[in-house]
Amino acid sequence: VHETTQLLELTWDKIFFTGSVAVGKIVYQAAAKNLTPVTLELGGKNPAVVTDSCNLKMTAKRLVWSKYLNAGQTCVAPDYVLLDERVAESFLAEVKAEVVSAKYSVKNGNYVQIINDTNLERLAAILNETEPWIGGSIDRKNRVIEPTVLYPATWDDKCMEEEIFGPILPIILYSDLSKAILEIKRRPKPLAAYIFTKDKKIRENFLRQVSFGGGGVNETIMHMTNSNMPFGGVGSSGIGAYHGEFGFKSFSHYKSVMDKPTWMELSLKYSPISKTKLKIIKGIFKWT
Repeated sequence: VHETTQLLELTWDKIFFTGSVAVGKIVYQAAAKNLTPVTLELGGKNPAVVTDSCNLKMTAKRLVWSKYLNAGQTCVAPDYVLLDERVAESFLAEVKAEVVSAKYSVKNGNYVQIINDTNLERLAAILNETEPWIGGSIDRKNRVIEPTVLYPATWDDKCMEEEIFGPILPIILYSDLSKAILEIKRRPKPLAAYIFTKDKKIRENFLRQVSFGGGGVNETIMHMTNSNMPFGGVGSSGIGAYHGEFGFKSFSHYKSVMDKPTWMELSLKYSPISKTKLKIIKGIFKWT
């Protein structure tokens, strides 16, 4: 923090920051003092909507992998799942089976620690409020929280107050997809959002209604690996985008320069401006 604070006091041509929304606001305020342009890749509560028409087994496999990758400490990890109650029992069974078959463990190299004690305790506070459906054990000595599912979770639970950024997955049931989408829209715009469905109308409706940085249909996280697509947030989840050509553009200023010869000049633009000149000028702009 000390070094970063000193860096922000200097004048830069561009500031790029990836991290939390809270720190992003500090960076943005510091940049504003010198009118420094920024790219902010922040975070948010990324929703994953599971509909009754999806491939449940593949959906569970992809969601479990993306949620517990790096112990949930990725900005594009699904933060919570909205699950159609009609397929709840079947989906939950697939999730449990996938967590077991993945064999998450620090000892076998298939899992990692929580980054520091501060975040460990922050995540532990979430678990103190809700009884886990799967997992929930904490090894404070080694800074490890096992893959955890909170079910059934509600919009009012502590786990829904801020981005989790850890191996805790709340699952909220819904009976009406339109109402579930409204709940997403009521909250700050997420960095990523995911929809699992085979129904094209549901897919298009979700993509049209929900504003988010980037995401996937029947997939999670992998959109950020494609360098042909920009990666970035919208609203509170970030400003600007990067990756591939978009990263080059983000760090570039396109300088517009006109180099004009001096051997001839029309008098149209010079005073005095007559009605005839004005008519000609309007005609030129009308066709350009």
